[in-house]
Amino acid sequence: MKKSPNILQKLKSAPLAICFFAFLFAFMILDMSWPKRERSELENRTLEQIPDFSWTSLFKNEWTKKYDSYVKDQVVFRDQWIDLRGRVEYLQAKTENNEIIFGNSPNGTMMFTKFYSLGKNESTYLANAKAVEQFAQRHSGKVSFLLSPSASVVYKDNLPIGVPLADENSYLDEIFSITQSSAQNIDLRQVFDQHKDEYIFYRTDHHWTTYGAYLAYEEFCRLQGLTPFDLSAHQAVEIPDFYGTSYSRSRLWNTVPDVLTYYPLDNPMTIEVTGELKDTSSFNGDIYNTSALTTRDKYSAFLWGNNGYSTIEGNGTGSILVVKDSYGNSFAPFLTANYEKIGIIDLRYWPSNLEELAEEYDHILILHNFQSFYQDNGIRKLNLNINN
Repeated sequence: MKKSPNILQKLKSAPLAICFFAFLFAFMILDMSWPKRERSELENRTLEQIPDFSWTSLFKNEWTKKYDSYVKDQVVFRDQWIDLRGRVEYLQAKTENNEIIFGNSPNGTMMFTKFYSLGKNESTYLANAKAVEQFAQRHSGKVSFLLSPSASVVYKDNLPIGVPLADENSYLDEIFSITQSSAQNIDLRQVFDQHKDEYIFYRTDHHWTTYGAYLAYEEFCRLQGLTPFDLSAHQAVEIPDFYGTSYSRSRLWNTVPDVLTYYPLDNPMTIEVTGELKDTSSFNGDIYNTSALTTRDKYSAFLWGNNGYSTIEGNGTGSILVVKDSYGNSFAPFLTANYEKIGIIDLRYWPSNLEELAEEYDHILILHNFQSFYQDNGIRKLNLNINN
């Protein structure tokens, strides 16, 4: 009678299966023991941590979604996997990777934020526009509203042919039509179009460059009747090898880095609500965190990143409150030429009512870029507790 092969003999006859399951087991053990990180410097973002378990969140499928994000964020060799994916996408001649579209420019690949539709934010941008309108009505005659277009609007000719981007211009038109009755709109599309052959947006980052911020500031000064910050009277400092967040997400291997520019100023700055700035021990009262210029996140050197409330002592007269997203970080230093006091609010990190603080300032500038404005629920804090 012929004996049937035992388990060991069966395994010996399938070496590939043995290697496969051994690899999975080893990878699982390595992944479980791999150090968990709070933040990815490569991607410049906070990573998902293991979520607190509750039966309620499990039955609502909330815990499962958070745990799935946690596993993806904390997987072993995550940075290396992102880099490998970027190289494979390039070899396949794809025009996008990880929500970043690859365009062209005379100085190297230009990266654009993918925006095919509003998605779940269909009503958010209108609610935000109405929040600006209502805030400006309550502070009649003292509110300006600057909404920067995305780089894809200014450099649409640099996009790959046939990319089905959403019509951002129509959304900008609708937003400005809502706010025009109560706020002084600052529409930069014509100004940027006149200067689109210049370096006004980074190629590897979603922000405008310091020069792009200055063009926006010049337009603000023109509408307010102010004399702009004199660039020729200040020495520009250029920081090479700037790889922005678009590069961090796409990891295009042959990317040409950007150059970040700033103008050293001796105007004192105070951070009153720290927001993302968790460690203030190194804060020395300067407008720029120059130590950040040696890190990957060089843009965080402006105003020490995003903070709930900061103030800067200027060289002019009067006061202005800037309610902004991160685009305002490279914009605000120029205002030192015009105002004695510059207040800076980031609503994402400001938990309180804005009404009393707004009354302390002569003018209010609400400054955002479209990409953050159409999806940021925090803008509705402009109307937080207005009846209290």
